[in-house]
Amino acid sequence: MTAPDTPTLFTARTEPEGLQVDAWSNEPLLISLEMGGSNWPSSCRNGTCRTCIGQLQSGQVRYEMEWPGLSAEEKAEGYVLPCVAFPCSDVVLSQGY
Repeated sequence: MTAPDTPTLFTARTEPEGLQVDAWSNEPLLISLEMGGSNWPSSCRNGTCRTCIGQLQSGQVRYEMEWPGLSAEEKAEGYVLPCVAFPCSDVVLSQGY
Protein backbone atom coordinates (compact mmCIF):
# COMPACT_ATOMS: atom_id res chain seq x y z
CA MET A 1 0.00 0.00 0.00
CA THR A 2 1.35 3.42 -0.92
CA ALA A 3 0.81 6.65 0.97
CA PRO A 4 -1.18 9.36 -0.86
CA ASP A 5 1.96 11.51 -1.20
CA THR A 6 4.14 8.72 -2.58
CA PRO A 7 5.05 9.42 -6.23
CA THR A 8 3.93 6.90 -8.82
CA LEU A 9 6.26 5.69 -11.57
CA PHE A 10 4.87 5.78 -15.11
CA THR A 11 6.55 5.59 -18.50
CA ALA A 12 6.72 8.31 -21.13
CA ARG A 13 7.42 7.43 -24.76
CA THR A 14 8.22 9.89 -27.54
CA GLU A 15 7.03 9.32 -31.08
CA PRO A 16 8.23 8.74 -33.70
CA GLU A 17 11.62 8.21 -31.95
CA GLY A 18 10.32 5.53 -29.63
CA LEU A 19 12.43 6.73 -26.68
CA GLN A 20 10.90 5.41 -23.45
CA VAL A 21 11.76 6.97 -20.07
CA ASP A 22 10.67 6.75 -16.45
CA ALA A 23 8.15 9.47 -15.61
CA TRP A 24 7.42 10.16 -11.96
CA SER A 25 4.04 11.63 -11.06
CA ASN A 26 5.68 14.38 -8.98
CA GLU A 27 7.99 15.68 -11.75
CA PRO A 28 7.13 17.57 -14.94
CA LEU A 29 7.36 15.41 -18.06
CA LEU A 30 10.12 17.60 -19.46
CA ILE A 31 12.41 16.69 -16.54
CA SER A 32 11.71 12.99 -17.08
CA LEU A 33 12.38 13.30 -20.81
CA GLU A 34 15.68 15.11 -20.23
CA MET A 35 16.79 12.65 -17.55
CA GLY A 36 16.08 9.84 -20.01
CA GLY A 37 18.28 11.35 -22.71
CA SER A 38 15.72 13.20 -24.84
CA ASN A 39 16.66 16.47 -26.49
CA TRP A 40 13.07 17.77 -26.24
CA PRO A 41 13.03 21.51 -27.02
CA SER A 42 12.44 23.86 -24.08
CA SER A 43 13.02 27.41 -22.96
CA CYS A 44 10.99 29.09 -20.19
CA ARG A 45 10.03 25.98 -18.17
CA ASN A 46 6.95 27.71 -16.77
CA GLY A 47 4.31 27.11 -19.45
CA THR A 48 4.37 30.47 -21.22
CA CYS A 49 6.79 30.28 -24.17
CA ARG A 50 5.30 27.09 -25.70
CA THR A 51 8.69 25.91 -27.02
CA CYS A 52 8.13 22.45 -25.52
CA ILE A 53 4.59 21.94 -26.88
CA GLY A 54 3.75 18.38 -27.79
CA GLN A 55 0.67 16.32 -28.52
CA LEU A 56 -0.46 13.60 -26.15
CA GLN A 57 -1.09 10.50 -28.25
CA SER A 58 -2.21 8.51 -25.23
CA GLY A 59 -2.35 8.86 -21.46
CA GLN A 60 -3.27 11.67 -19.10
CA VAL A 61 -1.49 14.60 -17.49
CA ARG A 62 -2.34 17.16 -14.85
CA TYR A 63 -1.19 20.71 -14.26
CA GLU A 64 -0.46 22.40 -10.94
CA MET A 65 -1.32 25.79 -12.46
CA GLU A 66 -4.88 26.77 -13.29
CA TRP A 67 -4.33 27.41 -16.98
CA PRO A 68 -1.08 26.63 -18.83
CA GLY A 69 -0.25 28.50 -22.05
CA LEU A 70 -2.62 26.49 -24.25
CA SER A 71 -5.87 27.48 -25.91
CA ALA A 72 -9.04 25.53 -25.12
CA GLU A 73 -8.89 24.11 -28.65
CA GLU A 74 -5.30 22.95 -28.20
CA LYS A 75 -6.14 21.25 -24.92
CA ALA A 76 -9.14 19.55 -26.56
CA GLU A 77 -6.83 18.29 -29.35
CA GLY A 78 -4.44 16.77 -26.79
CA TYR A 79 -1.66 19.36 -26.86
CA VAL A 80 0.38 19.61 -23.66
CA LEU A 81 3.29 21.62 -22.29
CA PRO A 82 5.69 19.02 -20.85
CA CYS A 83 7.52 21.64 -18.77
CA VAL A 84 4.46 21.99 -16.52
CA ALA A 85 2.56 18.74 -17.24
CA PHE A 86 2.73 15.95 -14.67
CA PRO A 87 1.89 12.38 -15.76
CA CYS A 88 -1.19 10.66 -14.30
CA SER A 89 -0.62 7.50 -16.37
CA ASP A 90 1.79 6.11 -18.93
CA VAL A 91 1.97 8.65 -21.77
CA VAL A 92 2.98 8.79 -25.42
CA LEU A 93 4.00 12.22 -26.76
CA SER A 94 4.79 13.55 -30.20
CA GLN A 95 6.75 16.77 -30.57
CA GLY A 96 5.29 20.11 -31.69
CA TYR A 97 2.34 20.72 -33.98
